[in-house]
Amino acid sequence: MGTKNILFISYDGMTDPLGQSQVIPYLAGLSKQGYKFTILSCDKPEKFKKHKDEVELLVKDIPITWVSLPYHKNPPVLSSVYDYFKLKQKAVQLHAIHKFEMVHTRPGVPQLIALHLKKKFGVKYLNDIRGFWADERVDGGMWDLKNPLYRTVYNFFRKKEDECVTVADYNTCLTYRGKEEILKWKNVPQPVKVDVVPCSVDLQLFSPSSINIQVKEKFKKDLGIDDGDFIVSYLGSIGGWYLTDEMLQFCSLLLQQKPNAKFLFISNNRHEEITTAAKKYNIPENKIIVKFAGRKEVPTLLSFSAFSLFFIKPCYSKLSSSPTKHGEIMAMGIPVITNSGVGDVKEIVEKYDAGYVLDSFSESEMKAIIKTIVSNEKKFDNNKIREGAAEFYNLDTTVNTYQQVYKKILG
Repeated sequence: MGTKNILFISYDGMTDPLGQSQVIPYLAGLSKQGYKFTILSCDKPEKFKKHKDEVELLVKDIPITWVSLPYHKNPPVLSSVYDYFKLKQKAVQLHAIHKFEMVHTRPGVPQLIALHLKKKFGVKYLNDIRGFWADERVDGGMWDLKNPLYRTVYNFFRKKEDECVTVADYNTCLTYRGKEEILKWKNVPQPVKVDVVPCSVDLQLFSPSSINIQVKEKFKKDLGIDDGDFIVSYLGSIGGWYLTDEMLQFCSLLLQQKPNAKFLFISNNRHEEITTAAKKYNIPENKIIVKFAGRKEVPTLLSFSAFSLFFIKPCYSKLSSSPTKHGEIMAMGIPVITNSGVGDVKEIVEKYDAGYVLDSFSESEMKAIIKTIVSNEKKFDNNKIREGAAEFYNLDTTVNTYQQVYKKILG
C-alpha cells in the first residue's frame, strides 16, 4: 500500500492534555500502517507557549506534521467565525501541497472545513463524532438558548452535524449508547455507517508499577498527606458538565462517617469553585487539597486514592461521552464513585466490578454507598480493575478499529 496523506483537524489544541492523550497516540499507531498525517489545530496561546516543545518532541520521529494556529476566545461567536476562516484557508493551502486522500475531523468548527474539502475537492471524509457537540454546548451552559444569537448558532450547528453524518464516507463515535442514539436520528438517512471507538488510555504512563517512590514521597509531604488519610480524588476540569456541588456534598457526607478522609482535586482550572462548594457543605479547609498537575504527574497523584470520584451531568449530549479520566483511573487500579446516564460508564463499571454507580444524586443514595465504603465489606480487586481498563480502553484496539474504518473509506 502506498503512503496515503491524511489531514486531521481539531479545534482543541495539541497542547491541551486531550491532544496528547487522545489524538497523537492514535495517529502515531495509524502511521505505522502507511498513513502520513498533517494535524491542523487551534492552540490557546498560553498553552502553546508552555507545551509546544513537548508536542514537537512527541511527533518528531513519526510521519506527522503539526500545523498550529492561534485559538481566539473573544468576542464569543465572532472569534470562532474568525478561527473557522483561518482554519479553512490553511486547510486549502495544505491540500494544494499534500493532495490529501482523506480528512478526519472532530465535531464543531472542523466539520465545516471537512464539508468544504469534501464538496469542493472530493476529499474523502471520516466524521469522528467525539460528542454531540452543539448539545454539549447547551448542556454545559456555554450556549443559552434563551439568547437569540446562541439559539441561531445552535440550530446552525445541529443542521451541520446532520449534514456531516449524511455526507461523510464513514462515522465513528465514542460510545455504544451514542451509536444507538445516532441510529434513531430522523434527519439523516438510516442506517448510518458508524463504528464505536472509545477513548483509550496510555497503560504505560497510567500504571501503578511505574510510580517513582521518591516523587510520591515529595508530593505526600508537599500536599500534607498523612499515612492514615483516606484519599478520595477527583481528576480533570471543573464546571460545565462536571457537578462540583454534588461531588462536594458527597465528600461532606463521607467525611461525617469517615473523619480520616481527605479530598484531592487534581485540576487545572476554577479552584475557587471547589473551595466555595467545600465551604457550602462545611468541609474544613485542611480536608481539601487542590493541585495543578502536568500530565506526567497525574498517575503519581492518583496513586494516593482509595477511590476516585466524578459526577457528570446525566444529560442528552453525555450519551455520547467517554470520559478520558475513567480509563486513566481504572488503569491505576482505582475504583470509582460515579453516576449513570453518561455514555457506557455504568456498564463498564458493572462489567469490571470497578466501583460504585449512583442512579440519582439523592442524599439517601449517597449515604447508602458511603455506608458500604465505611463498613469496608466490599473489597475491590485493583488488578482486575486495571485489566478492565486494558481490555476496554486499549490503545491497540482503538488504533485497529480506526484502521478498519480507514480501509472502508480508502480501500
